[in-house]
Amino acid sequence: MSPAPRTGAFDSMTFDELNLAPAIVQAVREQGYENPTPIQAQAIPAVLSGKDLLAGAQTGTGKTAAFTLPMLHMLQATPAAGKGRPIRALVLVPTRELAAQVEDSVRTYGKNLPEITSGVVFGGVGMNPQIKLLKSGVDILVATPGRLLDLAQQGFLDLSGVQMLVLDEADRMLDMGFIHDVKKVLALVPANKQSLLFSATFSDDIRDLANGLLREPEHIQVTPRNTTVQRITQVIHPVGRERKKDVLVHIINQHNWSQVLVFTRTKFGANQVADHLNQNGVTAMALHGNKSQAARTQALAGFKSGEIRALVATDIAARGIDIDDLPHVVNYEIPNISEDYVHRIGRTGRAGASGEAVNLVCMDEEGFMMDIERFTKQRIPVQVIEGFGPAAGEKAEPIAMGRQTIWGGAGKAPSRDVMAAAAKAARQDMMQRIRERKATEQKPRPARQAGPKLNADGTVSDEASGKTMGDAAAPRPPRVDGEGRNNRNRRGNRGGNRSGDNRGGEGRPEFRGNNRGGNRGDRQGEPRQAQQPRMDRAPSDFDGDNDAYERQPGPNAHLGSMRIREPRLRGSGNGQPDPLRTSIDSMGGRGNGGGNRRRGGNGGGGNGGSRGGNGGPADPLRTSFGRIR
Repeated sequence: MSPAPRTGAFDSMTFDELNLAPAIVQAVREQGYENPTPIQAQAIPAVLSGKDLLAGAQTGTGKTAAFTLPMLHMLQATPAAGKGRPIRALVLVPTRELAAQVEDSVRTYGKNLPEITSGVVFGGVGMNPQIKLLKSGVDILVATPGRLLDLAQQGFLDLSGVQMLVLDEADRMLDMGFIHDVKKVLALVPANKQSLLFSATFSDDIRDLANGLLREPEHIQVTPRNTTVQRITQVIHPVGRERKKDVLVHIINQHNWSQVLVFTRTKFGANQVADHLNQNGVTAMALHGNKSQAARTQALAGFKSGEIRALVATDIAARGIDIDDLPHVVNYEIPNISEDYVHRIGRTGRAGASGEAVNLVCMDEEGFMMDIERFTKQRIPVQVIEGFGPAAGEKAEPIAMGRQTIWGGAGKAPSRDVMAAAAKAARQDMMQRIRERKATEQKPRPARQAGPKLNADGTVSDEASGKTMGDAAAPRPPRVDGEGRNNRNRRGNRGGNRSGDNRGGEGRPEFRGNNRGGNRGDRQGEPRQAQQPRMDRAPSDFDGDNDAYERQPGPNAHLGSMRIREPRLRGSGNGQPDPLRTSIDSMGGRGNGGGNRRRGGNGGGGNGGSRGGNGGPADPLRTSFGRIR
C-alpha cells in the first residue's frame, strides 16, 4: 500500500536552500527559475540522501530537473575512481525524442561543470558516432533500452560502474513493452546502485512491480494520483465516424490555431490526417515510429519553431516531450489506455501555463471516454458542433488496429462472430492498402534499347540498323596477341598439364591450356573429359564446379580469387622428394603428376617437358619466373 501523498507549500523555498552546488544553482537561475516546484523541493533532498525513490507528479511539473540536479551535484562531489571515465549515471527513457530532450537538460544544468560529461544513445541512427562517444567516456548516459543493449552485447558498453539508475516515465518502462529489456539492463548494473523512478501515472500493478526493484524506497506523490493538470481545459465533441477529418479542419480554422498537436491511434491514421490537413490549407507533418529519425527530428523541430501548424503523432509524442507554451492538444482518436490520455493532454498546460484539450469522440469510442473519466476522477463537459454529429442510425462498431480489433463502444461488447468479422475486414483493408502502396511505389521499367536480334534463319541482325551481323551458331574466333598466344584459353593449368605443351613430353588432354612452346594448339578445342573425384578427399573439398583436379595458383594468383590449396607432394624419378625444388616452384603449379617442368630428370605424369633430356642435370638458375641471367 502506498503512503499518503506528501503535500505542503514550497512557494517560498529557493534553490539555494536545497544545498546544491553553486555552479548548478547558477545554471538554473540562468534558465529563469528561482523557486523549485513541489516535486523538485521534495525529490531533490531525498535523492541527495542516497535513498531509492518512487516519485509521481503531474505532467509539466519539472520531474526531469528533480533527478538531474541532484545527480549532477553528487557526481561533481565524488570524482570518478579508477582508469578511464566509467558511466556513473544511467537514465532510461522510452522514446528517442525524450532521450534527446533529457540529455539536453543535463547539458543545460551542467554547463558550469566541465568535469562532468554526458551523452545520449538511441536507435534509428548510426552506431559509429555513439561508439566513438562511449570510447571517449561519459559520466551520464541517457539511452533507450534497445540501442543500449545492442551496444552492450557488442562489447562497446560497460555498466559495471553505474552508481545511479533513473527510469523516466517509469510506468511505461515497466509495462510489457519494455519490462524484459529493463530486466536485462538491471542485470548489467551493480546491485548496490541508487534507483530513481519518476512518472506522472502509476497503476497499482506498476507500483507493486516498482517496489520489487527498489530497496526500501521513499514514496513521493505531490499531486493526487493519475490526475490531469487543472489549468488544462477539456471538452468532448461527439462526432460522426466519417466526419472527424472535416471537424478537425473546421475547429483549427474557426479558432485560427497556429499550433496544435493531434494524436491518432495508428501510424496509418497519422499519415491520413496529415495529408488531409495539408490538402485543406493547414501545414502538417506526421510523427510516428515508421518515420526515419531524421524525419522525426525535422517534424518536431518544425513544429516547435512554428513552421508547422499541426503535428499529427502517435503516442511516441505523448511521453515527456516538452513544447514551450503549446496551447492546444486534440485527441483525434481516443486512446484505449486511460494512462495514455493523461500523458497526451499533458503536452499542454506545462510549467504553470494554461492549455486546451479537445476530444473528438465517435460512438465507437464512448466506452474509452467513460473509462478515462473514471480513471481521472472527473466529468468532462460535452459540446456538440452542429453539422458534424453522428449520422442517423449510426451504431458503435469494433475498432480495427492493424490485425486486431478492439471494442470501445459503450455497453457490452458484441459477440465473437461480430468481432471476428471485423478483424477479417480489417486484415483485408490492410492488405489492400499495402497493395495500393506497392502499386504507387513501383516504377515503370525503362524501354529496352535496340540490340542484337536472332532471326528465323539463324542469323543475327542489329535492331537499330537492320544489318545482318552473321551466323548465330558460328563460334567467335579467338583473339590472338602479339606473340601468337590464344587469349581465350589463358586460364589453363599452369603446370605441365597443358594441351599440346610439348616441351619434351605430352600434356594431359583433360585440361585446356595456353599452348606455350612446342606444337602449340595441337589439342585446341578438344572437349574436356569427364573426371572422377579422388575418393580420399571429402566432397566439400572440391570447388563448386566439381573439378577433381586441383589447380595450383600461378605467380599472379594473388590478383584473382582462385582458391589456394596445399601443394601436393611431388617426387623425383625415384619416388623421393626433389631436393632442388623451391617454394616458388610449388606456387608456380609444377606439382607431381602435372607434367614436371624441372629442367632435367623424369617429370611427373606428363614426363615433365624435360628440355635437358631424360636424366640430365637440373638447372640451378631456373626459377618459375624464368632463368636467372
